[in-house]
Amino acid sequence: MKNKIIQFIVIILFVIISADSFSQVQKELKTQIKPALLVIDIQNAYLSGMAQKEKETAMLNINYYIQLFRSHDCPIIRIYHYSKQWGPEQGTEQFEFPSSVLIKPDDPKVIKTYPDGFNKTELDKVLKEKGINTVFLCGLSSVGCVLATWIGAQNYDYKAFFIKDAIMSHNEEYTSNIETMFDAVSYDVISLVLENSGK
Repeated sequence: MKNKIIQFIVIILFVIISADSFSQVQKELKTQIKPALLVIDIQNAYLSGMAQKEKETAMLNINYYIQLFRSHDCPIIRIYHYSKQWGPEQGTEQFEFPSSVLIKPDDPKVIKTYPDGFNKTELDKVLKEKGINTVFLCGLSSVGCVLATWIGAQNYDYKAFFIKDAIMSHNEEYTSNIETMFDAVSYDVISLVLENSGK
């Protein structure tokens, strides 16, 4: 009888300790995820070169994800492309995102001159200042600057994800291939990450 009581007490202690450990692991995981949304190059100058159907879907979804990230108090980082040779000139309508995009003036803005948003820009600094370690990418082009920025994110040790149906290119098949090859994530995954982020 005494042995059974001891066994019972040991089992109860094990369950309490296990539950406490599991709770601690959950807390650690929660504080580890610090996501941001990178909205890349959806400037008026470049949108006209995108596949029309894909562009319509992507632009709707980009606005949706901007709202979703904002509702979880997660940063939205605006990335713009500029080339001395090709433009578009800063301060012009062609340089800007369409007015329908739900960005705000206080959303951090990064201007790049290379396809990779991290190359010789303040992007890494902006993300580090906000404690970000996970980035979700949307915009254009899926086979150009979005892909280059995804690679750049890996080089800077960020977890990086393409967002399904929120990236676009001049060829829908190319975008579909990128989404498949790089396991682009959709709403369910992104929502779960945001809900369990350390924000």
